[in-house]
Amino acid sequence: MSTAVSIDWETTTDLVVVGGGVAGLTAARAASVRGLRVLTVSKGGPTDTSTQYAQGGIAVVAPEGDSVAAHVYDTVEAGAGLCDVGAVRSIVAGGRAAVATLTDLGAVFDLGHDGRISRTREGGHSTRRIIHAGGDATGAEVQRALNKAGLPVLFGAAVARIVTGPTGVRGVVLVSDRGVGIVHTPAVVLATGGLGQLYALSTNPPGATADGIALGLWAGATVADLEFVQFHPTVLYTPGAVGRRPLISEAVRGEGATLIDTNGEALTAGVHPRGDLAPRDVVSRAIAARMLALGVEHVYLDARSLHGFAQRFPTITASCLAAGIDPRTDPIPVAPAAHYQCGGIVTDTHGRTSLAGLYAAGEVARTGLHGANRLASNSLLEGLVVGERAGAAAVERRGEVAEVTDIPARLVEHAGRAVVQGLMTAHASVLRDGANLAGARKQLDDATSRRDPLRGAAASLAQMEDAALTLAARALLSAAEARTESRGCHVRSDHPNTRPEFRRSLPFRLDGDGVLEFTPPIP
Repeated sequence: MSTAVSIDWETTTDLVVVGGGVAGLTAARAASVRGLRVLTVSKGGPTDTSTQYAQGGIAVVAPEGDSVAAHVYDTVEAGAGLCDVGAVRSIVAGGRAAVATLTDLGAVFDLGHDGRISRTREGGHSTRRIIHAGGDATGAEVQRALNKAGLPVLFGAAVARIVTGPTGVRGVVLVSDRGVGIVHTPAVVLATGGLGQLYALSTNPPGATADGIALGLWAGATVADLEFVQFHPTVLYTPGAVGRRPLISEAVRGEGATLIDTNGEALTAGVHPRGDLAPRDVVSRAIAARMLALGVEHVYLDARSLHGFAQRFPTITASCLAAGIDPRTDPIPVAPAAHYQCGGIVTDTHGRTSLAGLYAAGEVARTGLHGANRLASNSLLEGLVVGERAGAAAVERRGEVAEVTDIPARLVEHAGRAVVQGLMTAHASVLRDGANLAGARKQLDDATSRRDPLRGAAASLAQMEDAALTLAARALLSAAEARTESRGCHVRSDHPNTRPEFRRSLPFRLDGDGVLEFTPPIP
């Protein structure tokens, strides 16, 4: 083997799944039951996933007063013209079977007084179709059930590169406590979550560093819709806080809580027919605009009229009490924060990407479900449905000869995480404009150096994450500059209107010189 890096170990398997959340563990299980040898890797621990922190629930068509068509309609309406309607219908229709599989694995959902699964309503939904667990700990219950399924996971292991050849994927380079390793494999499922750590404030865990986006781009895959970063409108505000912040679930508004500004005035009255339960982009914009007008750093969510708040929302209650706020007697200070990556690596509804042998599922993938703005609680739904399908689809690579024979040195761009977060928070948050986007891109270029994180005395996870964040920031800024309109999550103050010619995704990839280039529109 010709290699420019020191290799400490190697192994062979049929499939590598990257990520230990809902999409990754679901994909691993689906492939394993079909006879594939699966290596699942996660750079964190068993609960260091975005899935763990999901509060609201899973959007799945209710047995009464609901339909696939109604759920599709709500999803497409929230997606602001960029959803792939066929993909939406396919994924929504798969929801009930996916949840049934999850309950078979032992997941327990909350029941109502009638003994049936309880359902709530969230922003953008026309009916109560959100199932939940532990009141506001749905993600933790999903993670628990999947972890308990007994699938082996190599924790503390990060993928540094996907190695490709003429027939597609050939293997991956891993960094773990055993050093730098090579896994020879014809198939990889990326289920790495999102890019929330691009911003100073996020609901995402520290490991949400855009790893999958970067790995996909470096391998040659196409990405799209990265400009659409959903900011959750109601994240607990604490003066001076940075990093992951507790979100105040949309279900709180679904149960009757109201948004008010610091003067006690209603926030969304007259903004949208659904008021405080409008889609997230609408509510986040309304909050951001009011904060700017009043010169304040937060607004309030008033839940004081809700009966049994602590029982219905125990996780939120604990977070508030830890910050010195009692939701029963105090309005909750909230502000928007980075929450969800609506775009990602372009896939079909079975997780297949533009590169043979590379699949993606969950937040890292762009299936066409979310369009320009994700409908609340469609994320766990997508992770379950497409995760299952991606694991099953990987069977098509069984028997494909895959061997890593060469690992050349690769210089990639790095800017410090603090620099990236500062630029993105200041210039690419809820409200943007062309001058700030261009300025951020130039400052990012000026702050960037080139290095190979696999070279040196020891491979550096921090450098790998910095490289992924830097590439994701470049890609997001380029896409946001190119979209000279406002649509969904993407709001340009210099282009406030939606333009019909931009009712399409803007896919791009890296060329041979590492330059982002736009590709033909997605058919």
